[in-house]
Amino acid sequence: MQTVDPKRAVTQISQRLSLRKPQAEALRRLDDIVTLIAPSKETDVEGARQAVRQVYGDLPDAAFEEFERDFPSVCFALATGVGKTRLMGAFISYLYMIGKSRNFFVLAPNLTIYEKLLSDFQPNSPKYVFRGIEAFAHNAPLIVNAENYEEGRGVRGTDLFGREGAIINIFNISKINSEVRGGNAPRIKRLQEYIGDSYFSYLSELDDLVLLMDEAHRYRGSAGARAIAELKPILGLEVTATPKTVGSKSQAFRNVVYRYDLPDAMEDGYVKEPAVGTRANFDPKSVDEATLEHIKLEDGINYHEHVKVALETYARQHGVHVVRPFMLVVTQDTTHAREVRDFIESEAFFDGRYKGRVIEIHSKLTGEESDENAQRLLNIEKGGDTDIVIHVNKLKEGWDVSNLFTIVPLRASASDILTEQTLGRGLRLPYGKRTGVAVVDQLTVIAHDRFNALIELAREGNGVTRKLKRVTIGEGGDVPASKPVLVTAPSVIEQMVLQAEAQVSSTYGQAQEPPVGELAEPAPPFRFQKPEEVKLARTVLSVVMPEMSRQVSSIRDLADPEVVQRITQTALAAQKLQDGLFPSVTEEEAAAVVEEVCKRFFEQTIAIPTLTITPKEQVSFGFNRFDLDLKSWNYQPLSKELMIQVLRTEERQMISGEAGGEAQRPEDYLVAKLMDYPEVDYDSHAAILYDLAGQVVAHFRAKYPDEEKLSEVLRGHARPMAEAVFAQMKQHMWRGQTSYRVTVNAAFDQLRPQTFDGSGPETMRKFTEAPERLSDIRRFIFTGFRKGCYQMVKFDSDTERKMAVILERDPSVRLWMKPGPNQFRIFDADGNTYQPDFVVETDTEKLIVETKRASDMTDPVVLRKADAAALWAFIATEFHARKSGDKSWSYLLVPETAVLENATLNGLVAAHMREADMNLRARYDIE
Repeated sequence: MQTVDPKRAVTQISQRLSLRKPQAEALRRLDDIVTLIAPSKETDVEGARQAVRQVYGDLPDAAFEEFERDFPSVCFALATGVGKTRLMGAFISYLYMIGKSRNFFVLAPNLTIYEKLLSDFQPNSPKYVFRGIEAFAHNAPLIVNAENYEEGRGVRGTDLFGREGAIINIFNISKINSEVRGGNAPRIKRLQEYIGDSYFSYLSELDDLVLLMDEAHRYRGSAGARAIAELKPILGLEVTATPKTVGSKSQAFRNVVYRYDLPDAMEDGYVKEPAVGTRANFDPKSVDEATLEHIKLEDGINYHEHVKVALETYARQHGVHVVRPFMLVVTQDTTHAREVRDFIESEAFFDGRYKGRVIEIHSKLTGEESDENAQRLLNIEKGGDTDIVIHVNKLKEGWDVSNLFTIVPLRASASDILTEQTLGRGLRLPYGKRTGVAVVDQLTVIAHDRFNALIELAREGNGVTRKLKRVTIGEGGDVPASKPVLVTAPSVIEQMVLQAEAQVSSTYGQAQEPPVGELAEPAPPFRFQKPEEVKLARTVLSVVMPEMSRQVSSIRDLADPEVVQRITQTALAAQKLQDGLFPSVTEEEAAAVVEEVCKRFFEQTIAIPTLTITPKEQVSFGFNRFDLDLKSWNYQPLSKELMIQVLRTEERQMISGEAGGEAQRPEDYLVAKLMDYPEVDYDSHAAILYDLAGQVVAHFRAKYPDEEKLSEVLRGHARPMAEAVFAQMKQHMWRGQTSYRVTVNAAFDQLRPQTFDGSGPETMRKFTEAPERLSDIRRFIFTGFRKGCYQMVKFDSDTERKMAVILERDPSVRLWMKPGPNQFRIFDADGNTYQPDFVVETDTEKLIVETKRASDMTDPVVLRKADAAALWAFIATEFHARKSGDKSWSYLLVPETAVLENATLNGLVAAHMREADMNLRARYDIE
């Protein structure tokens, strides 16, 4: 195959696999290491060790001393939930694309992880690790595993010796290091006639075998380490969340070249936030141990049921799949586990409503679950028929799920609770990213007796939830040695005035600060001769032009002599008012200044009209009658407040009933909360409100015939119930065909200065040059633009930078800009502000352009904002551009995969323009 330049391979893989920041950094470090040691069968291991030690021995996020094996082997310690399997896919892609290796051996520590890896390496898997990698698109790697490597079971000699492409072997460690009955060697070391040797010997003789070890801390034992050494790989790549050996005398790894810990992942938003919960104003010492455990279990269930409905509500509000949560109870031993299960399934625990909805996982012999039981745990994400999992001590590797939100540790110390082995099982985000909704983004530990100890331990920094990160000061560190630098980026027209001020001040012998930044190809300078002319120009821009934007129909009117004369008179009057003297420029000189300012303002400004949209008549809406979906509602009586505190931020939440007296009827608890929503008018919607509240009351009355318990459920959970009911009401909402009035407030707006953080070395960079590490792109201020309304721009992604390159090169583009905060605001259907990536003016039209990851193109939030922007473009075209003779507006939603070197703006318009909904178009009238 044709090899790819290593640096280019890193860039391509990072983009195609949408690698997260720590994954991309790990891949970059692998590139460094391959360059340093050039791994092969002939590699001088000691020389390679010294080379790696020199680079990665003293970094704050590495800990390298030696390989700890007979071959070069380095460890990448990434926190649980960040994506170690995808990282292994990136490693394999890189080594294959640069021609370093086509043979790989992926080692799993147990059957659970082995089966997960087999699934993730299949092209038909939704989590396929090579999706988007061009090298594997038409020639997928051959997957050899414990089931198909033997003669007659699938793999043939021609598959190994006659094919082109990558070969990936995936095996469980037990398949290569375990002795079988009678002292015989493992099956993998027995002769296979189709290759004339054992499969193990065949692997060990390959001159490019790379070994990847998932959960690497499981392979430091003598048997595993010996078997791995016999494979004789040219390079070992270890991934783990816990870089230390197992056992009572665990030792930290000495071959870590990159470490990205759980606190980093929490701060960067890649995993859930751990929180601790307790009962408000409760003294755990006031009850005995058995009663305390029962209270913790009951409060855990209360929180679990709260989470269950909140997750369903979120899914309905955002049009995503419903996540079915469960609660994990960690017990001390198998006897304790059986006692807890008996209690949970008894009538004493919420009248036995959780009988049959509990899984008990442990091995009575070892205290660790068998692979078969671990597989049952893996399936819990797909079900919804399990509310509680009871487990003894810690869960082993390979089991981390996205639907665990509540943990109840019984008889555990604070330090045991705050370990990655405990918390890490439930930190994976259900939707792959933070949602901004606390319940969805949070993993809560119910720990009445350890609440204060956990808070203090987190404050001290226990290694999992530390608040204080290591900060290095100086070159290459987190904080530059120099003082912070605030860079102001004026618009081009403003920068031209600054240059004129500097030039005139220099002529008159006055000290003047130079303007910030430089024009790449300076526009023709203003022809001002004296300070009074510059002062008048500034008055025109800052005082007169904002008012004039509301008086003219189009920015083109600035070329009208009558408009220029009007601006001149207004500017002279404003100047006189400011100075208290008659201006020292004549009317003829003033007219020349204004004419020049107007001409340049028109040439350097994208005119964005300011629009106001109001309903022409009272908006009519209501709610159709429907049956509530209450299947997952299982709230329990709550007479005490639950207090939840996020460990990292110390933010507190209260899960409790509202203060107040008894309602006259049960439905009133819910109706009172529903009336808080602005969309709900009691006089108009009373009938539907009481109908829905009646359905909720009937649902819980069947569970709680006792009126006092029924009242506790409704009073204690009225607010989350109302939120869940209203989410369903919105799905049955009708609106009258109200038309809207569009008022054009201004034909254009001023381009306000933008401010950036310019701290750090070499912050300024030409926009055609990508950062060495794409994850650093927000650190740079890019310059060198010819068509930008601003000469300094910050980008949020390299895709945005590439779009700017396309705009600069396209001959049809006249001007473009990245709007600053509050510069160009669009409101979506939920009233949220949307600020697009780019505004572009071509020779024939104006465009709003948004770039997105390909994976986000169907995200409901992205589509809601796109609909709002497309509607705004329609309104701006119909109710301003057509009337004033200005250019029409369009909206583009462009996937990152389309932002290519050979792309043109016309091509992007043809493929990615999004039009406003036809039904909405007809409801707008010009004022």
